[in-house]
Amino acid sequence: MATTKIDRAQVADTALRLLNELGLDGLTLRAIAKELGVQAPALYWHFKNKQALIDEMATVMYRRMTVDGVPGADADDWREQLLAFNRALRAMLLGHRDGAKVYGGARFTGTDHAESMEVYLRGMVRAGFEFRDAVRAATTTYHYTMGFVAEEQGSRPRPGERDEGVDVADRAEQLAAYPLAAAAGTELFEGYDERFEEGLGVVVAGIEAVYSRRG
Repeated sequence: MATTKIDRAQVADTALRLLNELGLDGLTLRAIAKELGVQAPALYWHFKNKQALIDEMATVMYRRMTVDGVPGADADDWREQLLAFNRALRAMLLGHRDGAKVYGGARFTGTDHAESMEVYLRGMVRAGFEFRDAVRAATTTYHYTMGFVAEEQGSRPRPGERDEGVDVADRAEQLAAYPLAAAAGTELFEGYDERFEEGLGVVVAGIEAVYSRRG
């Protein structure tokens, strides 16, 4: 291969591009190096292992999500701020195959994420929430979104794609002896957009009911 000078940004961008094609399990440093036209050891100048690269990928994903500003930062209401951020988070995760797997548990390589955290915590504290409750409320909505998308991508790895293993009609036939469980298939594997919005609304309403009264 020809000798090519690369930097961290090129490696992360290439990795995110290949992610949609290969998935996280198939995304290897060797595959990335081949795409960049370098030998695999060249990547170790920038990332000591795959996890370090994943951390950078997650950071880049966040930066792209907030390139036009923190979602909901201009909203006057803490509810709208949480709704806006989690909607943007879901959209960002769904933009990448295995997006939730990459983003979940990653350690950001910069401090960019602190800006959005500051916005939401400040909004909730100003609304009268105790600081502890504000932190727990924000992380609860985040965990809801991450978990929802992880399940969503389990049956639809890419936008508009369906895992062959998830067929509602076939599932219902297999579970015919359990009519309620069989009928639940439509709710479990269809209408993701509607279910996400409804669930997020339930979480936010619960936050208001439990935490705002304590503030």
